[in-house]
Amino acid sequence: MESFFELELIKTAAYYSVSLLALIVFLAVFETVTKYKNWDEIKNGNIAVALATGGKIFGVANIFRHSIEHSDSLLMMLGWGVLGFALLLFSYFIFEFLTPSFKVDEEIARDNRAVGFIAMVISIGLSYVIGASIISRS
Repeated sequence: MESFFELELIKTAAYYSVSLLALIVFLAVFETVTKYKNWDEIKNGNIAVALATGGKIFGVANIFRHSIEHSDSLLMMLGWGVLGFALLLFSYFIFEFLTPSFKVDEEIARDNRAVGFIAMVISIGLSYVIGASIISRS
């Protein structure tokens, strides 16, 4: 029984560590595709950026939650997580494309909280869709 506990503890630590590192990398990718500096804007009190960034963090974490649940291995979990992130990133560009009357990045940088809130909801909502689409190993 002790051996089982140790194995589960190691697996949990591994899934957590890989997910956290991937989240950091994915946030860095988001930082490069936006026209503003997320952490500088958040430090300066930009609520719209905080909402949009929070939505991205929640979205990526939710995708990894599903990928952990439906994967047999750490590598498979990471693969599903990367695919889910790519879809979430694609969704971000679609949001920008579907709003030709304004630039999403510019509005969020201006602290337009309505746009920041919608960006957050899109990230969270689509993370559920992406997560639900991850194929179960069963």
